[in-house]
Amino acid sequence: MLRSVPTLTDRFRRAPVWLPLVLAALLVAADQALKAWALTNLQEGQPAQQFIPGLVEWYLTFNTGAAWSLFSGSAVPLAVGRLLIGLGILGYLTWKPQPRALSVILAMISAGAIGNAIDGLRQGKVTDMIHSPLLSSVTRALNAGDFPIFNVADMCVVLGTLALLILSFVGDRQAKQDAR
Repeated sequence: MLRSVPTLTDRFRRAPVWLPLVLAALLVAADQALKAWALTNLQEGQPAQQFIPGLVEWYLTFNTGAAWSLFSGSAVPLAVGRLLIGLGILGYLTWKPQPRALSVILAMISAGAIGNAIDGLRQGKVTDMIHSPLLSSVTRALNAGDFPIFNVADMCVVLGTLALLILSFVGDRQAKQDAR
């Protein structure tokens, strides 16, 4: 009997229960550590400090809303929602372990939600400090203004979401090929 070709999500064993928990904890710790560093070493409204010229600058700012300052002034309700989503994802991964790739991706998204929730609940605003002149040049070329200043938690959510989309397209494509 022939076995079907495994899809990207089937190729790997299920992740151990601890993997997404440890990964999320490490990412939240990295996010909170960089935010603490920024609060100690940067001042809001001061010129950006170059870190990697043309690519990354440090520039302290705060956001009381969501991405691109949507829902400004709603930090606490957004924080509660983020915390529930982040913990919900981790609870799901604990209850029903997933393949490693999916567990890593969902742990990233969860860590980002929890990292920004901590800020919203503790300070009533999210600390942002990473600015990319390169990304801003792209968004300005598209008449969309400067690229938002962000943090590690934001990167976890965005990169995790992009990886989830890619994983779903690759999985769908593989399933269609297997059906032929």
